[in-house]
Amino acid sequence: MDLQGQRVVVIGGTSGIGFAVAEGAARAGAEVVVASRRQESVDAALKRLPDSAEGHVLDATDEASVRGFFERIGGFDHLVYTAGESLLLESLAETDLVRARRFLDTRLWGAYSAVKYGADSIREGGSVVLTTGTAGRRPMPGTTAAAALCGAMESLTRALALELAPVRVNVVSPGLVRTDLWRELPQVEREGLFRSSAESLPVGRVGEPADVAEAYLYLMRGGYSTGSVVLVDGGGALV
Repeated sequence: MDLQGQRVVVIGGTSGIGFAVAEGAARAGAEVVVASRRQESVDAALKRLPDSAEGHVLDATDEASVRGFFERIGGFDHLVYTAGESLLLESLAETDLVRARRFLDTRLWGAYSAVKYGADSIREGGSVVLTTGTAGRRPMPGTTAAAALCGAMESLTRALALELAPVRVNVVSPGLVRTDLWRELPQVEREGLFRSSAESLPVGRVGEPADVAEAYLYLMRGGYSTGSVVLVDGGGALV
């Protein structure tokens, strides 16, 4: 099963993993719709995608904006949610609760809202693919907010898979991937993290967005997968 003639909506689809998903879906024959909070990001993404692609400005934390977005775009086959702020990596004592709530607003409640208002527009045989991370299963000091989010996303996926059936709902769990989500780490620390992680991972390198995008494409095509968590971490769970 390919994606020829299908319509794929990627919220957070203008950069990083989301853009790689949109790009991969377009190569597989899909018509893609990308959405992001900033107009300049949408414009930049559309320049790199086929002419058939659509782009919309969307604040995923604004319920009215999300509802209006789905009313405008009409029917589609697959909904992918990859939107998120940069990673929140702070100790519990140092965590600003306002910032922590904002972190969860985009990644958790934004996804919840997107599924709530988008589910009725998903055509027969369609799917939802959400995004989590490995912190829920293998947390480290300084990842309390991220770990809480990841656990919530996995549980939400399983619940939605039952509630929305026969629409399939799955979630991808990326390990360390070279994206802008790490931009708040100073460059020296960031490159050091990538280097040390590459040395420890069985695959010998950190992930790239295109590596992880393959999991989303599989879940869109894979008509017998629902309620699944697909781990794409270079073997990180083994070491």
